Amino acid sequence: MTNEIITHENKVFENVNHSGKILRNREFYKCTFVMCDFTKSDLRGNDFEDCTFQDCNFLMTEIEGVGFRSAAFIGCKILGIDFTRCNKLMFSFRFENCIMDYCTFFGTKLKKTHFIKCSLKEVDFAETDLSSSIFTNTDLMGAQFSNTVLEKADFRSSTNFSIDPESNKLKKAKFSAFQLEGLLYKYQLDIV
Repeated sequence: MTNEIITHENKVFENVNHSGKILRNREFYKCTFVMCDFTKSDLRGNDFEDCTFQDCNFLMTEIEGVGFRSAAFIGCKILGIDFTRCNKLMFSFRFENCIMDYCTFFGTKLKKTHFIKCSLKEVDFAETDLSSSIFTNTDLMGAQFSNTVLEKADFRSSTNFSIDPESNKLKKAKFSAFQLEGLLYKYQLDIV
């Protein structure tokens, strides 16, 4: 069995079913994955740089040691993924129209990450650095923010968040006046 690295550059992978499969020793550079299924697949140790994933499934995918640098996810289902297990040296994302419920980002650095029209229900952002990140039309129902750096983050069009200003860093974070309930929830105020 060889450990030779296989490199893919500027390739398009369409309708590939990796469900339940092991994919190792691969580097993908500027590749596009369209309607690919990575459900319960093992991607440990692979690197994806400047890659786009469109309408792909990542359900219970093993991503320990995976490098995602400048990865864009568009219209993907990314459920229950533990992003804390990724390679932190290659770690930058953009998410658009993705369902990302029950994912974990605990303690990661996600500065300037864009979450556009995403579902982030029950996502763990505790101790995460989300400085200057943007949450555009994103549902944050049950998302956990504790000791989270949210400085300059933009929540103006996000919904259903509960963020305690006393246990998170919010300097210059942006909120709409209609979102005060999400910042004052713990006081059980009747805001009308």
